[in-house]
Amino acid sequence: MKRWPKYLTTVFLLLLMAATSAADNSHDNLQAVGSEEDARAFKRWQTKAERGDPAGQYNLGVLYYLGRGVMKDDRAAARWYRSAAEQGHATAQHNLGFMYHSGQGVAQSDRVAANWYRLAAEQGNAAAQNSLGSMYQNGQGVAQSDRRAVKWYRRAAEQGNAVAQNNLAIMYVNGFGIMQSDEHAYAWWVLAANNNHALARRNIHIARQNMTPYRVRKGQQLAGRIQHRLGM
Repeated sequence: MKRWPKYLTTVFLLLLMAATSAADNSHDNLQAVGSEEDARAFKRWQTKAERGDPAGQYNLGVLYYLGRGVMKDDRAAARWYRSAAEQGHATAQHNLGFMYHSGQGVAQSDRVAANWYRLAAEQGNAAAQNSLGSMYQNGQGVAQSDRRAVKWYRRAAEQGNAVAQNNLAIMYVNGFGIMQSDEHAYAWWVLAANNNHALARRNIHIARQNMTPYRVRKGQQLAGRIQHRLGM
């Protein structure tokens, strides 16, 4: 099969959990500091955060990052993420890693970003596993290793992370860090597309132009077996 690197890009994912159930509902005309509900949520999480509650600290960081219930403040977001991360909150660890990787609210450092991603990844956080895989694939903050990238992409992909599923497919189709397999690549793209990953859908379209009908069927069957094995 032809390789298609210009179509296959690795994507970082910042996982931001909603601070409250009310915050799950997007508001088209939300102002800089959000709605009254956001303001109440901010006060509620601020109280918990100041008492040392890691979930409160994490959620307060989310509100500062999004500018909901308070003016957007990346430095404050990073500070509260750190408070939660140092208590072992996995999603806060991932988000703090993202802040270091992107240089938002903190001095940019790929090395520190990779360290925080690793702590969250080792706790099973799928977004962090995908992000750590990307760091290894690109040699950012760690020694470049396609094999380790595959390891972390797979762990996230098997948890249903669509970005990691697409990234694992990329490794298979190019034979990066793993034996090249068009069928395995197609299978993981199918699973990612089922999770509404737009780039995976495009990659499936490209793959069908480069694979025989027989290989496409094999890829589809493999996707079904993976899905059954993982209980997706």
